[in-house]
Amino acid sequence: MTEENVYQVADWKGQSGERWVTYQARLDAMMAAFGQAAIEAAAPATGERVLDVGCGAGASSLDLAARVGAGGHVLGVDISEPLIVSARARAPQDTPALFQVADASSTELPEGAFDILFSRFGVMFFDDPTAAFAHMLRALKPGARVAFVCWRGMAENDWVRLPLGAMKGILPPTAPPDPEAPGPFSFGDQGRVARILTAAGFTDVAIAPFDASIPFGKGETRDAALDDAVKMTLEVGPLARALADQPDDIRARASAAVRAAFAGCPGERSVMIDGAAWIVTARNPAS
Repeated sequence: MTEENVYQVADWKGQSGERWVTYQARLDAMMAAFGQAAIEAAAPATGERVLDVGCGAGASSLDLAARVGAGGHVLGVDISEPLIVSARARAPQDTPALFQVADASSTELPEGAFDILFSRFGVMFFDDPTAAFAHMLRALKPGARVAFVCWRGMAENDWVRLPLGAMKGILPPTAPPDPEAPGPFSFGDQGRVARILTAAGFTDVAIAPFDASIPFGKGETRDAALDDAVKMTLEVGPLARALADQPDDIRARASAAVRAAFAGCPGERSVMIDGAAWIVTARNPAS
């Protein structure tokens, strides 16, 4: 792993994972439309076996479990122990979903065991994505399907673009990140995604844009929703990392600037912000 990805893995095992658990309901609501679109693309059938990569607190795994039924099986894997603990706690006793703390890019997986490889925003963080997908390919049955959702570029996603843009004059400018470095937007280039999957051995790669409004924050009033959206932005995601070591006066200025940026968005009990993703499908060639 690169130094940057080692940091990300450690972060998800610690503070990022714990904060995600804190905001679990809101974050799951933000991603619900994207996850459902990816599940529809996967088209899970009764009795099928699904590998859910980067399953987080288990929302997508439990949705998939409802589709495959008691005769099926869903294995949700994530590197974050706090998230897996949360997933296990929320799972009904009779669910066909199991959860495991593991890095899907390297952990030992049963060979030829799964009908579907699925992910809701969990595949953009691999240090070597081609090797990771080649490793996961071996866990799929011949002809098995791949379906995942990943973010498009940062410039198309206002849930990040707006708060980071509001930091101009508050935080010193930084060099733009390597667009292919592990991170939420590393799969923003659809050509790169297609090359990764093809090189890993998949066929029938298809990539389609999917856009949805994201309910950011929650409150009984517009002001309460704005306050909650700002609080969440300062505690979860890229801006939270950028502000981690900043003094209180900088954080206060950042909070006011983010609130002003969000004030232009629609919504009454949530701030509705544009989200842009890819729905990616592929197949393990039959053999």
